[in-house]
Amino acid sequence: MSARFLNCDLNQPYLLPPSLQDWLPQDHLARFIAQVVDRLDLGKILSAYSRKDTRGKLGYHPALMVRLLLYGYAVGVRSSRKLEKATYDQVPFRYLAADQHPDHDSIADFRKTHLSALADLFFQALQLCQKAGLVKLGQVSIDGTKIMASASKQQSRSYERLSEKEKALALEVERLLKEAAACDQQEDELFGPGKRDQELPKELATAEKQLAKLRAAKEELEREAKEKAEQTRREKAEQAGKPRDEAQKKRWQRAGSETPEQDTRGNITDPESRRMVDGGSKAMVQGYNAQVAVTEQQIIVAQTVVNEENDRKQLAPMLDMVERNMGAAPEVTLADAGYWNSEMIAGQQAKKRDVLVPPDGPKTEKSGVLPANAPRNETARQMRQRLGEEKERKRYQKRCGTVEPVFGWIKELLGYRRFLLRGLDQVQGEWALICLTMNLKKLYRYGSPDRAWLKPLSTAEAA
Repeated sequence: MSARFLNCDLNQPYLLPPSLQDWLPQDHLARFIAQVVDRLDLGKILSAYSRKDTRGKLGYHPALMVRLLLYGYAVGVRSSRKLEKATYDQVPFRYLAADQHPDHDSIADFRKTHLSALADLFFQALQLCQKAGLVKLGQVSIDGTKIMASASKQQSRSYERLSEKEKALALEVERLLKEAAACDQQEDELFGPGKRDQELPKELATAEKQLAKLRAAKEELEREAKEKAEQTRREKAEQAGKPRDEAQKKRWQRAGSETPEQDTRGNITDPESRRMVDGGSKAMVQGYNAQVAVTEQQIIVAQTVVNEENDRKQLAPMLDMVERNMGAAPEVTLADAGYWNSEMIAGQQAKKRDVLVPPDGPKTEKSGVLPANAPRNETARQMRQRLGEEKERKRYQKRCGTVEPVFGWIKELLGYRRFLLRGLDQVQGEWALICLTMNLKKLYRYGSPDRAWLKPLSTAEAA
């Protein structure tokens, strides 16, 4: 008896043309992303394409490009070349691209040109989460993680070394310019004026590029030193006559000069990145400090990236972002000991913001012995007393299980351990995209049956 199988002939013709809607299951993430993009306001992106005439080749629709980028970031595909390839050999991408295939240059240019507008979509997605009832602004946890820059730490140089290298390269460029001028004069005498190759000599072009990179790294260190010195002067003026602890005095002493210390390091590839200690591996990395504020439902309600290694200045800015995004302050904000800053904590309490931040690290809490540099002011004493209460201690213990898994998904499951873009503004935009897609995946898994919050706005809502 012969076996019976379904037909699997690759050359079988279709009686009717295939439909994009048949390619994916109804509950697929790609379909959800397409629904969300239809709901988002892309006016800021679309306005960039307004022009007085219609000349030129037709471009890919911004909605198509946004769909590709959001789904790509949601599943761990960021490279423009991989996104282009996926529109050919991965069904979800092919579905979202409407069976079109944007080249990698178009994808990269779109992301670069509209990165700020794409980052602004984070707030719109957060509003969708609110409308779906997924955001309950009770307890919010704040934390940061180190993400590597698109630069090697081997390309870091001390301020002293950058200054020496800058002088040497400036002399080299000057020598090459003189040689080029002499060569030009010689060619003029031989062939007549204007009868020579107009391109710069290869050696001169390379030296000028290297000099520009060195100067950019050096200027970034000088700018940062000036900012720290100005901030120190403001703090001293604000706290004139008040008692100061030793840690504060040392910090002011280090940050008082407008000239960087000779051993301060700057990176040639990405001058705005910094050498930082990764909290998980304890290894030194060249990177940025990515910040999030997360609700108990693990929705990211505020995010940013800074190039400061520690978190002690980030509590107030993050709380300001939460209040700006949500229209209200959380009932209580939890953060680890790295965020302890006596003046900032007292300032937040004066604003009636309830914060729960231990002034001591885990080792100190375990031993019960305060080190010599531990804060001993009234704010720290009251916080230690509060965290000694069982109710507050149990509340604080929820912090780790709320915010740490978010970083686990981003870094372990999606593999986002290094930024693709360079410069603080660029990585802030990229981090906003990552956080946006994390919220969308949470919203997708939330599983509201009718997803009424994805339906178009009514006339009253739009008004």
